[in-house]
Amino acid sequence: MLTASQLAQFNNDGYVVVKQLFDEEEAELLRTAARQDPSIAQKALEREDGEGGKSKITLWNDEDDGLLSMYSRCERMATSADQILGDEAYHWHSKMMQKEPFVGGAWIWHQDYGYWYNDTCLFPQLVSCFIAIDPSTKENGCLQVLKGSHHLGRIDHIRVGQQTGADPERCKEAEKHCPLEYVTMEPGDALWFHSNLLHRSDQNTSPNPRWALICCYNAKRNSPYGKSNHPCYTPMRRVADSAIKETGLKWRRQLRNGSWMPAPLL
Repeated sequence: MLTASQLAQFNNDGYVVVKQLFDEEEAELLRTAARQDPSIAQKALEREDGEGGKSKITLWNDEDDGLLSMYSRCERMATSADQILGDEAYHWHSKMMQKEPFVGGAWIWHQDYGYWYNDTCLFPQLVSCFIAIDPSTKENGCLQVLKGSHHLGRIDHIRVGQQTGADPERCKEAEKHCPLEYVTMEPGDALWFHSNLLHRSDQNTSPNPRWALICCYNAKRNSPYGKSNHPCYTPMRRVADSAIKETGLKWRRQLRNGSWMPAPLL
């Protein structure tokens, strides 16, 4: 649950960092599950940045009872999303962002609503939570944001090289008015950010990976009115915060017994 000051910062700046939203054990469970689940690698999509770098994304819409879904469904995440959206939040989608050492690609300036607008959501009442799996540093391509840029509203997104991003001319002007911030994070830290916040990242030029789980939520009243790549409103099957460690304990036992099977990413 976010404090009043954290909510005020989010509304003013378009983002807020919550240090150690997940404790050391939960962060380690997330890191291990992300690396060991073969579905993550098998279903990963590669995105070239046009400058020799490649990033991988594994995306899923549906919730299940696997360990990774416990993070998006747990009460501390769901309640925070409710607070930010001012409405009942539901799971829009989650994605595993994989920037590998030396080859992880850059992302140009963009807004998430720049894409989700085409999913027929009338309002930018969506929010994302970036959960650091590895330390996120300048060297390995941490997220960069333009502070307060969500107040600009939705910017047209166009093809730029091999990516689709926000209109470069608008972004150049926005950089004159909105301070650029490098969001460095430790495992278990979380960054909540508005769907109209301009953000980007550099290539990973370091020997260290930069993986992150991003959980995205939509407001109940903002359910898509037409065709969408993501789900219409469906009540989120919320779980207690303790479900992460409880599910993790079962998962570890299954790993030791050789009986663990990854949950399908649909």
